[in-house]
Amino acid sequence: MAKIRIYELARELGLESKDVLQRVLELGIEAKTASSGVEPEAAERVRQSYTAVEDAQPEPKQQPEIEIAAEPEVALVPEAEPEPEAEPESEQAAEPEQESALAPAVSVTSGITPEGLSELIGHPATEIVRALIEMGEMVGSSTPVPDDALELLGDHFNVTIEVVAADPSTRTGSRVRPKKVYDDDPSVLVGRPPVVTVMGHVDHGKTTLLDYIRHTNVVGGEHGGITQHIGAYQVEVNGNKITFLDTPGHEAFTALRARGAEVTDIVVLIVSADDGVMPQTVEAISHAKAAAVPIIVAINKMDLPGADPQNIRAQLTEYELIAEELGGEVITVELSAKSGAGVDHLLEMIDLVAQLEEFKGNPKPAAEGVVVESQLDVGRGPVATVIIQRGTLKQGDALVAGSVSGRVRSMLDEVGGKVQSAGPSTPVLVMGWSDVPTAGDAFQVLKNEREARNQASKAMEQIRSDEQVIPTARERLAQLLEQLRTQDEADLRLIIRADAHGSLEAIRESVAKIGRQGGKITLIQGAVGGISENDVSLAEVTESVIVGFNVRPDAKARRSAEDKGIEIRTYRVIYEMLDEIEQMLVGKLAPDEVEAVIGSAEVRAIFRTPRAGNIAGCYVTEGEILRGSRARVLRGGVVIHDGRIGSLRRFKEDVRQVSAAYECGIGFETFNDIKEDDVIEVYEVREIART
Repeated sequence: MAKIRIYELARELGLESKDVLQRVLELGIEAKTASSGVEPEAAERVRQSYTAVEDAQPEPKQQPEIEIAAEPEVALVPEAEPEPEAEPESEQAAEPEQESALAPAVSVTSGITPEGLSELIGHPATEIVRALIEMGEMVGSSTPVPDDALELLGDHFNVTIEVVAADPSTRTGSRVRPKKVYDDDPSVLVGRPPVVTVMGHVDHGKTTLLDYIRHTNVVGGEHGGITQHIGAYQVEVNGNKITFLDTPGHEAFTALRARGAEVTDIVVLIVSADDGVMPQTVEAISHAKAAAVPIIVAINKMDLPGADPQNIRAQLTEYELIAEELGGEVITVELSAKSGAGVDHLLEMIDLVAQLEEFKGNPKPAAEGVVVESQLDVGRGPVATVIIQRGTLKQGDALVAGSVSGRVRSMLDEVGGKVQSAGPSTPVLVMGWSDVPTAGDAFQVLKNEREARNQASKAMEQIRSDEQVIPTARERLAQLLEQLRTQDEADLRLIIRADAHGSLEAIRESVAKIGRQGGKITLIQGAVGGISENDVSLAEVTESVIVGFNVRPDAKARRSAEDKGIEIRTYRVIYEMLDEIEQMLVGKLAPDEVEAVIGSAEVRAIFRTPRAGNIAGCYVTEGEILRGSRARVLRGGVVIHDGRIGSLRRFKEDVRQVSAAYECGIGFETFNDIKEDDVIEVYEVREIART
């Protein structure tokens, strides 16, 4: 017979899922989460345990004995087993002591990877991974080993392994900016809906899923209106509400976090069942982990012929997302956002996680929360969708968000219905602002409009002051080095980009070995490919340094890094990268020279000549191109050549330089494998004067 999910059993018994899960564990039944399945016999044991407790209440001392005597014979087997084991106790006790004397003993931290374990027990990581696979554990070389599997590995390699609980602050990708915590009396807190964000690779179905949920579950006729896009909406599942942020993708998610808006409670990671894990999937995983929120994986497009959900689950193990089906704790749901098959199950899983997490809020004080979307609406003026995090927002309240004040003239929900008040986790469209507030800004209700205007004015003055003193990337790096040098517990956070998987794994392994007393390195993200604007956004949120091996940032990423003061360091030699990372960790990094990008051009066409070889027909996108200057050829952000420009022409004439917005022909001195869509980046190396 099919297994029974614990949450289904809880629903049958009319109990909370977390309470039934606790009872399952007390009975010695193997389970990890409330969505874990148990055998029908085990489910019956759970039912009987509740029946036994109810029957035992009138006579707590005698009734259990009667119950046990009435149990069928098979239930008495566990009681009979200890007796024969107890007889040769002295002999059996001696054997383990002899084994421990012969076998080496190691102490490992919970969550250790096969690579880390390899160094401790002296066996290659590949052997450890192979042994785990034979045990049925799909674990990659850089993903955590389940604690229960560590003991089995010890037996396999004849090593005594002691597992020590991990310090939560040392976990890779731990949240840097914690959510705002309110010091509320627990007695005034009430349950609130979870706020959910959907992330994933482009074209994997984020928008389709959000649209399906909205159109199917939000009833437009409830207020006589029609469903409208306000940036967020609520649906109801099993009598409980769920709030969805209707701004899909980790770009919007990170943009909110970059402004301190920790609004998301649960992330739904959508992965196409035929494409699998893609670059933006990896980015989404990194952003979700940096926020330290529960992740539910939605395996989409199950209606396609090439759908392979098991392969998706196996791929996710490489990124420390171990599905329940593989012995982990990550919930995965197979669905089709196009047809809607499986979407109801996804909503049930979100509701289940929300019950287990027990999200609560205080509805009593003046409201405060986050602006998630804003615009200037013809006829309505400045409008903004807000999500209340604490308190209750009422019509007529005076409020302020950043440098914008206002009074709540009217509030609408996602179906255009007027709302008089809105409590925690509720999204509403607010009208009555003096100007368009900025998405991501926190809002709060004040006593009156005068106070709101005064606070908005002070915020504007602070913004102007901050804009005048935005630190450069070099100044930020100097501040970081000072912290690493002086703090007792220093944490150097890195985002690593490399040209190939082999390079990335080599860098990961080497970086893991770098350390000092009171200092550690946290790898926020490691991925293959050029440095993107999303990497810069993640670096801003997590206060990380971006390092790249044989890759370069694109123009948008470079400009974004300059605007935000984010340090990007690129290398062509791995040992130079590792040496500088080690210097950063101890707070000592003083490079003798830096690179400055002079200009860049896109290759639009290739012209083949008998004497000069291939000439790249280019359009200069920024700066200027100089003949004889040093230049790189980038393909997909990866450096494929670094040399000098041998020829530079406009039409049929040789020229010394070509500026932005003009076309030109570029030839390299020693490189001929130029292709369309390549990017040519001209740079110079400048020495830094020592002080």
